[in-house]
Amino acid sequence: MLAYIGLGSNLNNPKQQIKDAVMALHSTKDVEVVNLSSLYQSPPIDDSKQPDYINAIAQVNTHLTPLELLYVCQQIETDQHRVREKKWGARTIDLDIIIYGVQVVASKQLIIPHPEMMNRAFVLIPLAELEEDLKVPVLGSIKALIKELGEFELKKL
Repeated sequence: MLAYIGLGSNLNNPKQQIKDAVMALHSTKDVEVVNLSSLYQSPPIDDSKQPDYINAIAQVNTHLTPLELLYVCQQIETDQHRVREKKWGARTIDLDIIIYGVQVVASKQLIIPHPEMMNRAFVLIPLAELEEDLKVPVLGSIKALIKELGEFELKKL
Protein backbone atom coordinates (compact mmCIF):
# COMPACT_ATOMS: atom_id res chain seq x y z
CA MET A 1 0.00 0.00 0.00
CA LEU A 2 1.25 3.49 -0.82
CA ALA A 3 0.92 5.87 2.12
CA TYR A 4 2.04 9.39 2.96
CA ILE A 5 3.37 10.29 6.39
CA GLY A 6 3.80 13.86 7.57
CA LEU A 7 6.86 14.61 9.68
CA GLY A 8 7.38 17.73 11.77
CA SER A 9 9.81 18.97 14.40
CA ASN A 10 10.80 22.20 16.09
CA LEU A 11 13.05 21.02 18.93
CA ASN A 12 16.52 19.50 19.34
CA ASN A 13 17.86 19.95 15.79
CA PRO A 14 14.62 19.54 13.80
CA LYS A 15 16.32 18.62 10.51
CA GLN A 16 18.16 15.77 12.23
CA GLN A 17 14.98 14.68 14.02
CA ILE A 18 13.23 14.32 10.65
CA LYS A 19 16.20 12.49 9.16
CA ASP A 20 16.26 10.09 12.15
CA ALA A 21 12.51 9.46 11.87
CA VAL A 22 12.78 8.73 8.13
CA MET A 23 15.61 6.27 8.80
CA ALA A 24 13.55 4.63 11.55
CA LEU A 25 10.57 4.30 9.20
CA HIS A 26 12.74 2.83 6.48
CA SER A 27 14.33 0.31 8.85
CA THR A 28 10.91 -0.93 10.00
CA LYS A 29 9.88 -4.35 8.71
CA ASP A 30 7.21 -4.01 5.98
CA VAL A 31 7.82 -0.26 5.51
CA GLU A 32 9.92 1.15 2.67
CA VAL A 33 10.43 4.89 2.27
CA VAL A 34 10.27 5.40 -1.51
CA ASN A 35 10.34 9.19 -1.65
CA LEU A 36 10.78 12.20 0.60
CA SER A 37 9.72 15.78 -0.05
CA SER A 38 11.94 18.78 0.47
CA LEU A 39 12.04 20.26 3.93
CA TYR A 40 9.75 23.22 4.61
CA GLN A 41 9.79 25.78 7.41
CA SER A 42 6.59 27.24 8.84
CA PRO A 43 5.48 29.12 11.95
CA PRO A 44 3.51 27.33 14.70
CA ILE A 45 -0.15 26.97 13.71
CA ASP A 46 -1.38 28.51 16.97
CA ASP A 47 0.89 31.61 16.87
CA SER A 48 2.43 30.60 20.20
CA LYS A 49 5.95 31.53 21.26
CA GLN A 50 7.90 28.52 20.04
CA PRO A 51 10.43 27.90 17.28
CA ASP A 52 9.32 27.52 13.66
CA TYR A 53 8.66 23.98 12.48
CA ILE A 54 10.50 21.97 9.90
CA ASN A 55 8.17 19.64 7.97
CA ALA A 56 8.35 17.04 5.22
CA ILE A 57 6.26 14.25 3.75
CA ALA A 58 7.52 10.69 3.35
CA GLN A 59 5.98 8.45 0.72
CA VAL A 60 6.10 4.84 1.88
CA ASN A 61 5.17 1.41 0.59
CA THR A 62 3.88 -0.79 3.38
CA HIS A 63 2.22 -4.09 4.08
CA LEU A 64 1.13 -2.85 7.50
CA THR A 65 -2.49 -2.00 8.24
CA PRO A 66 -3.25 1.65 8.99
CA LEU A 67 -3.34 0.95 12.75
CA GLU A 68 -0.09 -1.01 12.63
CA LEU A 69 1.52 1.89 10.77
CA LEU A 70 0.14 4.30 13.39
CA TYR A 71 1.77 2.23 16.16
CA VAL A 72 5.09 2.33 14.27
CA CYS A 73 4.82 6.11 14.02
CA GLN A 74 4.00 6.45 17.70
CA GLN A 75 6.94 4.22 18.67
CA ILE A 76 9.30 6.39 16.60
CA GLU A 77 7.93 9.46 18.39
CA THR A 78 8.55 7.77 21.75
CA ASP A 79 12.05 6.70 20.72
CA GLN A 80 12.82 10.31 19.77
CA HIS A 81 11.57 11.56 23.15
CA ARG A 82 8.32 13.19 22.01
CA VAL A 83 6.55 14.78 24.98
CA ARG A 84 2.83 15.56 24.72
CA GLU A 85 2.32 18.50 27.10
CA LYS A 86 -0.25 20.50 25.15
CA LYS A 87 -2.01 20.42 21.79
CA TRP A 88 0.16 21.97 19.08
CA GLY A 89 3.02 22.34 21.55
CA ALA A 90 6.69 22.22 20.65
CA ARG A 91 7.95 18.72 19.87
CA THR A 92 11.03 16.77 18.94
CA ILE A 93 9.11 14.85 16.28
CA ASP A 94 5.58 14.32 15.07
CA LEU A 95 4.53 11.65 12.57
CA ASP A 96 1.03 11.69 11.11
CA ILE A 97 -0.45 9.32 8.56
CA ILE A 98 -1.87 11.72 6.00
CA ILE A 99 -3.08 9.30 3.31
CA TYR A 100 -3.19 5.50 3.19
CA GLY A 101 -3.88 4.40 -0.39
CA VAL A 102 -7.50 5.18 -1.23
CA GLN A 103 -8.72 4.04 2.17
CA VAL A 104 -10.85 6.15 4.45
CA VAL A 105 -10.43 5.36 8.14
CA ALA A 106 -12.53 6.82 10.94
CA SER A 107 -11.86 5.26 14.31
CA LYS A 108 -11.18 6.49 17.82
CA GLN A 109 -7.43 6.06 17.27
CA LEU A 110 -7.04 7.19 13.66
CA ILE A 111 -8.69 9.29 10.96
CA ILE A 112 -7.45 9.07 7.35
CA PRO A 113 -7.20 11.20 5.32
CA HIS A 114 -5.77 13.37 8.09
CA PRO A 115 -8.67 15.59 9.24
CA GLU A 116 -6.68 18.86 9.19
CA MET A 117 -4.62 18.31 6.05
CA MET A 118 -6.71 20.66 3.90
CA ASN A 119 -5.85 23.53 6.27
CA ARG A 120 -2.10 22.99 6.35
CA ALA A 121 0.24 24.26 3.65
CA PHE A 122 3.09 22.32 5.29
CA VAL A 123 1.18 19.14 4.36
CA LEU A 124 -0.36 20.06 0.99
CA ILE A 125 2.69 21.67 -0.65
CA PRO A 126 5.10 18.79 0.08
CA LEU A 127 2.41 16.29 -0.99
CA ALA A 128 2.04 18.10 -4.31
CA GLU A 129 5.82 18.10 -4.69
CA LEU A 130 5.79 14.30 -4.44
CA GLU A 131 2.65 13.72 -6.53
CA GLU A 132 1.34 16.78 -8.37
CA ASP A 133 -1.76 14.97 -9.67
CA LEU A 134 -2.58 13.29 -6.36
CA LYS A 135 -6.25 12.65 -5.66
CA VAL A 136 -6.98 12.64 -1.95
CA PRO A 137 -9.78 10.26 -0.95
CA VAL A 138 -12.99 12.19 -0.15
CA LEU A 139 -11.25 15.60 -0.48
CA GLY A 140 -10.35 15.69 -4.18
CA SER A 141 -7.28 16.86 -6.08
CA ILE A 142 -4.23 18.20 -4.32
CA LYS A 143 -4.19 21.16 -6.73
CA ALA A 144 -7.75 22.16 -5.77
CA LEU A 145 -6.96 21.82 -2.06
CA ILE A 146 -3.94 24.10 -2.42
CA LYS A 147 -5.99 26.63 -4.36
CA GLU A 148 -8.63 26.67 -1.60
CA LEU A 149 -5.96 27.16 1.06
CA GLY A 150 -5.40 30.82 0.21
CA GLU A 151 -2.42 32.65 1.70
CA PHE A 152 0.09 30.79 3.83
CA GLU A 153 3.54 31.12 5.34
CA LEU A 154 5.83 28.37 4.14
CA LYS A 155 9.48 28.43 3.13
CA LYS A 156 11.11 25.64 1.14
CA LEU A 157 14.57 24.87 2.55
